Amino acid sequence: MGKFLPLVVFVVLAWFLYDGLGRDTKKLPSPLIGKSFPNLEVEDFNTYKRYTTQSQLADNITLVNVWASWCVTCRAEHQMLMEIAQSNNVKMLGINYKDTRKEGRFFLDRLGNPYEQIIFDEQGKLGLELGVYATPETFLVDSQGIIRFKRIGQLTPKIWKTKILPLIQQLKISAATNT
Repeated sequence: MGKFLPLVVFVVLAWFLYDGLGRDTKKLPSPLIGKSFPNLEVEDFNTYKRYTTQSQLADNITLVNVWASWCVTCRAEHQMLMEIAQSNNVKMLGINYKDTRKEGRFFLDRLGNPYEQIIFDEQGKLGLELGVYATPETFLVDSQGIIRFKRIGQLTPKIWKTKILPLIQQLKISAATNT
């Protein structure tokens, strides 16, 4: 039996490594799906005013995008966000995560501002509540403040068209039938 122990250990380790190679790390299940968006008091990026997150989400389907000026992937994703903003399909809320206002403003001045509102999360407190560990991250929140979708990484046209846009349409239909 002792002769086969290293072989058994090798086979088990090889299986775990093989199984892990086929997984898409961007599809990590989020424990927040189906739960309320964290209701924290936050600060507005532009006005410095304080308000609660739920007050900005009420009665709207909202695309919440966590971004930072230092994030290379956020820069690559930004044109897609500008196109989404122009489509007027959904309210867009940005969370400027662990950044400075100066750098965040410079980023938006150069690339454009797709957001109707931006939360300044300099210390990452809201990001921590959302389980953010890599920017960009994008959430779709329904009109009741419930998180319905989470994307870790760059938002692409394919993800927008095949996953998020159909979900927005479904949420709009559901909201219309419930009123």
